[in-house]
Amino acid sequence: MAERTPVQHRVAVSALFFVAGLCFASWASRIPDIGLRLKLSEGELGQLLLALPVGSMLALPVAGWLVHTYGSRLVVLAATCLYAGFLPLLGWAGSFWSLASSLVLFGFAGNLLNISVNTQAIGVQAAYGKPIMASFHGLWSLAGFLGGAVGTLLLQWRYTPLEHFLLITGSGLLLTLLAHQRTLSLDTGPDAGGSSLRRPEPYLLRIGLIAFCGMLCEGCMFDWSGVYFQKVVQPDASLVTAGYVACMSTMALGRFISDYFTHRFGTQRMLQLSSALITLGLLLAVAWPAVVPAGVGFLLVGFGIASVTPLAYSAAGQSTTVSPGVALATVSSIGYLGFLLGPPLIGLVAEVLSLRVSFALVAGLGAAIGLLAARLKLQPTSLKVAVLP
Repeated sequence: MAERTPVQHRVAVSALFFVAGLCFASWASRIPDIGLRLKLSEGELGQLLLALPVGSMLALPVAGWLVHTYGSRLVVLAATCLYAGFLPLLGWAGSFWSLASSLVLFGFAGNLLNISVNTQAIGVQAAYGKPIMASFHGLWSLAGFLGGAVGTLLLQWRYTPLEHFLLITGSGLLLTLLAHQRTLSLDTGPDAGGSSLRRPEPYLLRIGLIAFCGMLCEGCMFDWSGVYFQKVVQPDASLVTAGYVACMSTMALGRFISDYFTHRFGTQRMLQLSSALITLGLLLAVAWPAVVPAGVGFLLVGFGIASVTPLAYSAAGQSTTVSPGVALATVSSIGYLGFLLGPPLIGLVAEVLSLRVSFALVAGLGAAIGLLAARLKLQPTSLKVAVLP
C-alpha cells in the first residue's frame, strides 16, 4: 500500500469530524419533534437529556485505555460506526426509558469518538508542522449547520425521526469506511497514549471556567434552540428549526474566520467580544420572542460561541507550569462538563420557572466569559485545539 500524504490524512480525519457533527446535529434538530411525539414536558426533557452525559462519563474510564492499547485508528473506526449506528435508536424509541437508554449508548460512543478522533487530529497536525486544529473544529460546526438544514427540510417533507436518522446513518457509515483507509496508522504527538488529570492551577481553572461557560452556551443552543422557537417564539411549523439553523450557520462561519480576527485584535479582546455577542443575542431573543428578532439574536449567539472554545484551548497552551497536553486535558475536561450538563440543567430550570428565564441565565454565563477574560494576561498564540461533543 502506498504511503499516505499528510493532505490525505487531513481529509480523512476531517471527514470523521464531519460525520460526528452531522450525527449529533441530526439528533439535536429533531429534539422538539421527538419531545412532542413522546409528550414530554420541559422538565422531563431536561431529565432525559441527562442520559447523554451519563453515557459520555461512562466512556471516560475506558476510552483512553482503548486508544492507548489498540491505537486511535481502530478505535475511531469502531466509535464512528457505533455513533452513527446508534442514531436510529433515538428515532425508534417509543418511551422515555427506551430513549434514555439509547441516549446513554449514543453518549458513550460520542465520547469514545471524541478522544480517538482528536488523537488522530493531533497526529495530523504533527505531520503538518503547523496548527490546523481549528479547521477540524470548524468542519464539525459546518456539519452542525448542514445537519440542522437537512432536519428542517426532512421535517417539511414529513419524514419521521427514524427515517431521517436512517438516512444519516447510511451516509455516515459510507463516508467513514471511505475515510478509514486514509487515517493515521500510528499515533504521534504529545498526547498520544493517554492523558493526565490533576488539580488545576488557578490560571488553568479560570481558563477552564471560560471553556465551561462557552460550551454550556453551545450545548444550550444545540439542544434547546429548537424547543425555544417551538414553545416561546411559536412560529409556523416549518420555521421551528430556524433558530437552530441560524445559530449553527454563524457558528460554523465564525470558526473559519476567527483566526483572522484573533490575530488582529488578540485573544483577550476576542473573548470579550464573543461574550458580548452571546449576551446580547440571548437577551434579544428573551426580550423580544418573535421570529425575526429571536432569529437575529441566535445569529449573534452563533458568532459569539464560535471562537470561545478554540481561544480557551489556545490560552491553556500558554501555561508555564504544566505541559500543553496536560493543560489542554484539564481545560477540556472542565469545558466538556459544561457542554454535557448544561442542557439538562436548563430543562430543570425551565420546568420550575420558564424557558425565557433559562435563556436569560445562560446570557449571564455568556457575560461571565468576558469578566473572566478581563483578568487574564494572554499573549497571541497559534495553538488551536478542537474538542468534539
